Amino acid sequence: MLPPRMAKADLMDKHLAELHATAAELGVPSYRKLRRERLIEEIDARGEGADVEAGVEESAQEPAPVAAVEDVVEPAHAAADEEPPVDAEPSERPEGQRDAATEDVSGVLEVTHRGYGFLRLRGLESSPGDVYISASQIRRCELRLGDLVSGPARQPERGERYPALVHVDLVNGAKPGEQVERPELDELTPVPPRRRLRLEPDEADLLTRAVDLLVPLALGQRVLIRAAPHSGRTTLQRGLAGAIQRSPERPALIVLLVDERPEEATAWSELLPDDELAVATAEMSPREQARVADLALERAKRRAEGGEDVVLIVDSLSRLAVAQREPGDVKHVFGAGRELAEEGAGSLTVIATVLDGVADDGAALAAVETTENVLVRLDPELAAAGVYPALSVGETRASGEEDLREPDELDAVRRLRSELAGKDPGEAAAVLRERLEGSRSNAELLKAL
Repeated sequence: MLPPRMAKADLMDKHLAELHATAAELGVPSYRKLRRERLIEEIDARGEGADVEAGVEESAQEPAPVAAVEDVVEPAHAAADEEPPVDAEPSERPEGQRDAATEDVSGVLEVTHRGYGFLRLRGLESSPGDVYISASQIRRCELRLGDLVSGPARQPERGERYPALVHVDLVNGAKPGEQVERPELDELTPVPPRRRLRLEPDEADLLTRAVDLLVPLALGQRVLIRAAPHSGRTTLQRGLAGAIQRSPERPALIVLLVDERPEEATAWSELLPDDELAVATAEMSPREQARVADLALERAKRRAEGGEDVVLIVDSLSRLAVAQREPGDVKHVFGAGRELAEEGAGSLTVIATVLDGVADDGAALAAVETTENVLVRLDPELAAAGVYPALSVGETRASGEEDLREPDELDAVRRLRSELAGKDPGEAAAVLRERLEGSRSNAELLKAL
């Protein structure tokens, strides 16, 4: 027999080990990889049939969609008591409806725990025009969360609320089934980052130039920025994004903002109009914020699996830990950064901040500390005193630096670090600023050392 169904409130009180045991009995796939709240949703959904003998054949017909989509923020015009449209292929529709007008659409797939989903047409954010996709289409085409799906969509019919995908034409730019095997990022072989990400920072952006000078960035790194509020983290992340955008490698950029002000989203959209932005604003519930983060991460994975070099910027892991209620869950976001050994695979670089003095009490830092390839430490005391770049030179470091720099460059950087090491933070920042302002580029600065 399946275990007796528990009320959702009871599940919330259970220890994670108990939830895992229940999920195993109910056959929840990959339950150990699920966040706590998603795990509870899966158990609750499967628990609806707990009074039926295990092994009883389910109806071949898909269950009717529930009144509210529990895992997805619906478009703003949707009423909570309206259902998604019933799935039907063109051949299944009445004869008079087969030639109904359609419009070609392309969007990122978000899947609900009920099995059906929506194509997000405006980047990674929900919008009124998002397109419903049925569970049967998702199963037939073996679609994954974060896939870019293209095909014709029809307008909603009577009693429906959303446009619906008629059929799937392309998945991540290829026809469904063209790829005999679709790799999964977690199953590919990670190797040490070996390809330098050559930044092109603005000459006047001293903070970004200082970071690029002291720590070489590479594709596939996990870059941890440790900062306090008002210490310059947003300035640094925007500076890095702009420098990456102008770099010769030009990897794909995905920006995830958690618990941010709406105006921050506007500023990022203006900076990166052609890149993907996932914004979990402050008015969203913690579950909604975690959902947005999941979609951003999975989108980054799908692109890396397909051979692209992707940079995921996250601000911040600390606020995401609060939203997820399980601080350790941020590991799967930060830990996803890697260079891949397989031919044809890309890389995923994660640049993420952790914040001192916020509600997670340092839990996010404790969860990911020592797993980074690069650590950048912003100094709040220098920032408060108006000293820039407000960078803690002694705590900013990179592993494998000798494999990423040319010998002459490495020797010059080591001489610079040695010069700064004997000074207090304020003096070191002043010397660094003087050298940066006295040169048009970091290459010119290092050549003069």
